[in-house]
Amino acid sequence: MSDHHPIHQRFRGFLPVVIDVETGGFEASTDALLEVAAVVLDLDEQGRLYPVASWHSHLLPFAGARLVPEALAFNGIDPYHPLRQAEEESVGLRRIFEALRKEQKARHCKRCILVGHNAHFDLGFINAAIDRHGLKNQSPLHPFSVFDTVTLAGMALGQTVLARACQGAGIAFDGHHAHSALYDAERTADLFCHIINHTHYQAPPPAAVEPA
Repeated sequence: MSDHHPIHQRFRGFLPVVIDVETGGFEASTDALLEVAAVVLDLDEQGRLYPVASWHSHLLPFAGARLVPEALAFNGIDPYHPLRQAEEESVGLRRIFEALRKEQKARHCKRCILVGHNAHFDLGFINAAIDRHGLKNQSPLHPFSVFDTVTLAGMALGQTVLARACQGAGIAFDGHHAHSALYDAERTADLFCHIINHTHYQAPPPAAVEPA
């Protein structure tokens, strides 16, 4: 962690964590969460944002989860294929949450904040899983605030599709690897860093001190 540009002073005390999920449908409360990946970001000594660590889990569908054939055809996931080495949903999430809490505390941030492409979709599935397993006290993520790269890319690059936004930013994007949670999270991290690093940042003034 840089002593010159500490991340805890940059995003209102939040540590940005890029998260992508792959699912068995589009309804967070009923459809399976099948993959989750997280990429932690930090600032270098020049104050530029960059990825520093990542975690990934293949997840087994929770009991009673709906699997929509069209969604599985789109992402190419066979939920019960033995080579997936999938974990129980609660196990995979607890492992990732524990790692994120350590990163957050090491950087003196008060919470993590989800960065995503269509971020509320990802957060919706994460929050549904948190509710299923009673993980509210273990999750480091802000429960409703996000940074959405769809909006940022539309503003900065005139594109909202991840592959096209990456292309506009000069970031290589291989469509054959798309719809892997880890690959999409890594490319979203690159895109978010590109936009932030090319945007003028003006630090907020120090808070006024009330007279005694």
